[in-house]
This record gives sequence, structure tokens and C-alpha cells, in this order.
Amino acid sequence: MSSLTVARKDFRDAIQSRALWALVLTFLVFSVITAYGYTEAPELFGGEAEATFGGLVFFLLAFTALFVPLVAIVVGYKSIAGERELGSIKLLLSLPTTRKQVFVGKVLGRGAVLMTGLSIGIVVGLLVGAVLIGSIDLYALVAFVGLTLLFTAVYAVIMVSISATTGSTTRATTYAIGFFLLFELIWDVVPLAIVYVVEGFSIPSEFPPWVYIVTQVSPSTAYSSGLLALLPDIADSLGENTGGGTAGDVGSGPEPFYQTPELGLVMLAFWLVVPLVVGYVRFERADL
Repeated sequence: MSSLTVARKDFRDAIQSRALWALVLTFLVFSVITAYGYTEAPELFGGEAEATFGGLVFFLLAFTALFVPLVAIVVGYKSIAGERELGSIKLLLSLPTTRKQVFVGKVLGRGAVLMTGLSIGIVVGLLVGAVLIGSIDLYALVAFVGLTLLFTAVYAVIMVSISATTGSTTRATTYAIGFFLLFELIWDVVPLAIVYVVEGFSIPSEFPPWVYIVTQVSPSTAYSSGLLALLPDIADSLGENTGGGTAGDVGSGPEPFYQTPELGLVMLAFWLVVPLVVGYVRFERADL
């Protein structure tokens, strides 16, 4: 049994989840409502007086950055831990299937489920907005959808890898929610706390350059920065911050790479690779 065979089976099993489709339907509805609300009154949401397709893309970004991790938790936390807890993983491995094939298949299967459901909601929301606005920016559409699929893949990898580290669904749930709380809700405070302690329990007038790097560790922040890097002209027209923001000035010359939005793309690549390696190694060494 190959990784693709495992992925197809996992895709069929996961896609039957009512909870998953309830979340996807919720995302679709909110995506359409959000697009409608922005196009009808962009100034109420901190946008321009006239709605633009680029403004809609950045407006949907914040909603998507929060929703993707939540759906990924639902889809991924039991992917391997659940089968280990039930003992069905032993049956799966009794077939001509290696642990590597199972792990990769689970990542591909759960990733495909997430991408399929969420891409429908995003595209429908953007198309509804484009109809209401009366124009569409195809590059912005492709860039946003492509980056969102990458962000979705990152969270699929993270959640399946977390699931691979334990044979208990309770612990898998705790780890998954803990990851979300730390990196999506608390992480913005971390660099400020570090600076506060390092500077003798005071906030300096200018933040050191490394602060921006630390802020980009959060997957959703890296996702937001990645869109700034892909759509700099739209970001500039909307007044979005395309530089380091929290770091101190580094002179009149061009900013170093580690203080530019492109760092967000690097961080997304980091989250795509490192959890994959760690999750596979832990699963390969686990006593099933």
C-alpha cells in the first residue's frame, strides 16, 4: 500500500465528518457575508471609501488566518493518535505498508481535505466580492488563494505531526490547542516580554531588529507577511505595513531581508518542513 493509497483512504474517511463540513459551510457563509459587508461599506471596516478587489483580499486575510488553524485542529488532531488509541494502526501496518507511507499518506489526505473545503469558501467569497465591486484582479486572486493553500498545508502538517507524537487523542487535543493558543493568540506578546526583560524591565524607544524576526514565527503572522510580499503595490495603496514595523531604524538604505515581509514566506517554509521531520521521526520511533 503506497502513501497515495493511504491518502485516498484517509481523504474519504475524513471528508465524511459532519463537524468538518459544518465548519466549511460556516467559513463559506462568513466569507460571502464578509465580502458583501466590505463591498457595501468598506469605510466601516477601516478600508478605503471605495471598495477595491485588493482591499477585499486583505480584508479576508484576517478572517482566514484565524479560521484555518481551527479547522486544521478538527481535521488533524486524531489523524494518527486516534488510530493508535483504537489499535487500528497495527492493522494498517500489518499490510505491506511502512510507517513512512502511513505518515505521508495521512499528511496528504488531511491536507487535501482542508484545501478542498477551504478553497471553495475563499474562491466563492472573492468571486461574490468581485461581482459586487465590478472588477477583479486575477493576480491578487491567484496569489491569495495560492498562499492560503500553502498556509493550509502548513497547518495540516503541524496537526498531523502533533497527532503522530502521541497515542492518546486527549493529549493530541491538548497539544493542538496549546499550539494554537501559544502561536496564534499569545505569541505577539512574547517578543515584547523578551525586550522588556532584556532592557531592564522597561520598554525602549526603538526595538532591536531581532524583534521582527521573532514576531514572524507565528504561522498566521508569516502568512500575513507573505501576502504583503506577494502584493506590495496593493499593500502600499491600502497603507499596510510592508516593513519590519517593530524593529528599530536601520538607516536610509534598503532593509535587510530579515526585516522584510519576504521573511514570512521563509517562516511558512520552516513550518512546512520542520514539523514534518519531527512528526515522522517521533512516529517512526514510537512503540505502537
